[in-house]
Amino acid sequence: MIQVQNLSKRYGSFKAVDGISFHVKEGEIVGFLGPNGAGKTTTIRILTCFLPADSGSASVTGHDVFGESMQVRSNIGYLPESAPLYPEMRVREYLNFRGKLHHMGRAVREQAIARVVKSCWLGDFVDRLIGQLSKGMRQRVGLSDALIHDPKVLVLDEPTVGLDPTQIRETRNLIAGLGERHTILLSSHILHEVEQVCTRTIIINKGRIVASGSPAELRTQVGAESRLIAEIKGPEAEVRQAVSALNGVGEVEIRAVDGWNRLGIEPTNGADVRESVFKLAADRGWSLREMRREVASLEDFFVKITAEQKGAGL
Repeated sequence: MIQVQNLSKRYGSFKAVDGISFHVKEGEIVGFLGPNGAGKTTTIRILTCFLPADSGSASVTGHDVFGESMQVRSNIGYLPESAPLYPEMRVREYLNFRGKLHHMGRAVREQAIARVVKSCWLGDFVDRLIGQLSKGMRQRVGLSDALIHDPKVLVLDEPTVGLDPTQIRETRNLIAGLGERHTILLSSHILHEVEQVCTRTIIINKGRIVASGSPAELRTQVGAESRLIAEIKGPEAEVRQAVSALNGVGEVEIRAVDGWNRLGIEPTNGADVRESVFKLAADRGWSLREMRREVASLEDFFVKITAEQKGAGL
């Protein structure tokens, strides 16, 4: 659906996008992650035909973004970070206007408006002035605009920026539902948000792609391992020594919490030592009130990758 090859873009002496290559397959929801200024929005503006690139190639649904921009625009729905809406228009009026711009006939427009109003949960607001809507509802109107011509591909640039936690959750659920019908490229710097809805993730930093894959694949790429959290009641020195001696246990951190020893156990080579820890506590007669695996989040992966890039001077 989306193919990018050796894409580059400069602003004067600043290289915003530095020879990146990636692809998005049909039916995928792909997260496009990076810190502010990483090159996400520049890449998106190139893909949506708002900016030319300096070099490289890009296509959407088989159409070249440089030579076939009208075909690309007809197959893509774009929600920018700040949706450019007309506050003096009512929602239905605005969507009707946008349908006309896509050369949709009246009957087709009416069907499309009904479809996007239902998809974006705008039924109670369709006759309200856009200027009277909350930011979250205006984001839904912008998404409805992106969907009005039923595009094959959706490109969403920071769709939840400025929303409150409830609105973020609602928007996240909405995007997940849209993924059943559309291929989606979702740009964000909020990693938890992407982790919740995306099947694959591309991380960009300083204009370069530094990691790509599913969450499980990213864990492997950055060497992030889960660790075991356990709370055991017993003599601290004995607990530390016995747990450290278990096969598959690496570093052990221990601290006192309300008369219990709270342990952070780093396994070696991804070993699962839960059964060994449980058996040890039972054999020694020590009480065990908590044991769980603590898996690194996508945020941890992201911080580690970007730190490595900074340390390498890239």
